Amino acid sequence: MTQTVTFRAPDRSKAKFFPVLNKRVNAYFQDNGISKNGNAKMVIKTIAMFTIYFLPFALILAEVVTNPWAMLGLTAIMGIGLAGIGMSVMHDANHGSYSSKSWVNTLIGHSLNLVGGHAFNWKVQHNYLHHTYTNVHGLDQDIREKGVLRFSPHAPLAKYHRFQHIYSFFLYGLMTFSWIMFKDYGQMVEYRKRGLDKVIKANFWAEVANLIISKAFYFGYILVLPMMLLDINFLQWFAGFFMMHWVAGFTLAVIFQMAHLIEETEHHPFPHGTGTIENQWAIHQLETTANFGTDNTILNWYCGGLNFQVEHHLFPNICHVHYKAISKIVRDTAKEFDIVYNEQDTLGTAMASHVRLLKKLGRGEEVIMNHQHA
Repeated sequence: MTQTVTFRAPDRSKAKFFPVLNKRVNAYFQDNGISKNGNAKMVIKTIAMFTIYFLPFALILAEVVTNPWAMLGLTAIMGIGLAGIGMSVMHDANHGSYSSKSWVNTLIGHSLNLVGGHAFNWKVQHNYLHHTYTNVHGLDQDIREKGVLRFSPHAPLAKYHRFQHIYSFFLYGLMTFSWIMFKDYGQMVEYRKRGLDKVIKANFWAEVANLIISKAFYFGYILVLPMMLLDINFLQWFAGFFMMHWVAGFTLAVIFQMAHLIEETEHHPFPHGTGTIENQWAIHQLETTANFGTDNTILNWYCGGLNFQVEHHLFPNICHVHYKAISKIVRDTAKEFDIVYNEQDTLGTAMASHVRLLKKLGRGEEVIMNHQHA
């Protein structure tokens, strides 16, 4: 079972890294009298992201904009808002860092259901599997081989993977579309079979009901309303729906891939035998995670601090509005303990590194791997 896999720190000289870092980060908040949760900036950002998503939709439904190409452009803007809600709103809430009040986190976290996803599945895949077993083949579903894409050097290699650096970015755009249309249902069954609903202490049948109701509501307003109110056919509706999700999927995939799938991040095989990963969990996060474009103000605001992925993986319980402030503490402490701190100057350099990694993985070339496992 997945939950029997454990981390063990063999290097005693680095064993104090996370306790020391945690103490220093806590001291930053205590000394400055700052809450680790969200603040007014988060509220403003939440309003902004929902506006970017719902305002274009309202303009379409109210027939303020009737030109077909302009309407298609508005659905692309909705995709930007959709990705923004995912990265900057529901992400913090489902990590419990949006607010100090659990009911607020639950409510805001279900904004994912409002835009067609399912919070339960996301928590299992992201909070548990990805955050615990980052870049571990067979455990981290974010690097699971997806059709014609190979994201791990431990995954099977096929001839068509040789061209994945060319076709991957188009397929990235299908991410949220596949979630909404297919993946959510399969994940519910898979996670139930693996007992992962119990790991995150969820009521499975309540979540099944939640899935059915929220999907019905989503398709009610995103499909039924436009078909009832507008003089369009199903093909026209589908073009807008697909455009929205392609833009959202592409945006989300690019941001997430740059954080874990670049040349400098490590990859681990499935821990067979005793089920032990020979590393301290916090150090494992640093070795498999990377920051990028952290001086880009627009990127920092829009992608919910996910370009500060190192800080996010070490402190998912801290709202992303604080990541830039604590990044210096993390960087300096990592240097003090001689631990890698992966960082790319810009989104562009991260994307270039990602493409080079895709080429290597597609051709079976050597990439950074950690073979220390039981």
